[in-house]
Amino acid sequence: MKHIAIQTPKPAGIMAAAMLLGALATPWALAQGVYRIVGPDGRVSYSDQPPPPSANAKPVAGVSAGASGGAQLPSELRQVVGRYPVTLYTGSDCTPCNNGRNMLNARGIPYTEKTVNSADDGTAFKRLSNTNSLPLLTIGSQQVKGYSESEWNQYLDAAGYPKQSVLPASYRRPAATALVEAKTLPAAPPPKETTGTRPAAPVDTPAAPTVEGSGGIRF
Repeated sequence: MKHIAIQTPKPAGIMAAAMLLGALATPWALAQGVYRIVGPDGRVSYSDQPPPPSANAKPVAGVSAGASGGAQLPSELRQVVGRYPVTLYTGSDCTPCNNGRNMLNARGIPYTEKTVNSADDGTAFKRLSNTNSLPLLTIGSQQVKGYSESEWNQYLDAAGYPKQSVLPASYRRPAATALVEAKTLPAAPPPKETTGTRPAAPVDTPAAPTVEGSGGIRF
């Protein structure tokens, strides 16, 4: 699968960018869904071809043709999602993140949301985007840093997403998940029961001496 980078549209070149993407991005079968692949350097790429078993890859939630969310999408929208899946990276107490999420919801863009809240999330996000600024929007392999409604719309237009929502009423967005899965610590073993033993008698500890000239404070 070729990754076609969406160039930053210039004021007079937005239509040309959209036409270029439309000419290059021809439909292909999505039977295997879309895979999110994390490389050794932490960079993320997407492919419609199953990766080798050794690759760190997993299907993208909500955009696979075989998944319930993907199966609910209209055919044309499903093809766009397969070419340029959208991922939104957000954080808590982030007003621009909320604005970006609301904008995507209003336009009817299917997307995966990853939250960056823990220290592990922050480290992984830094490696992924080379920035600490949220929100981050990825459209295919293209990264759009920070929230700007006009800029996000330009990139989504160039990728071929509809300007107005065509999502069916039954569509349900996948829940946001942490960028790095939380590790569950194993439960501590229960204390061993002892029988037939008495607790040791307390040992009398002599009182600590009082330091003179210190107002009676003991150390």
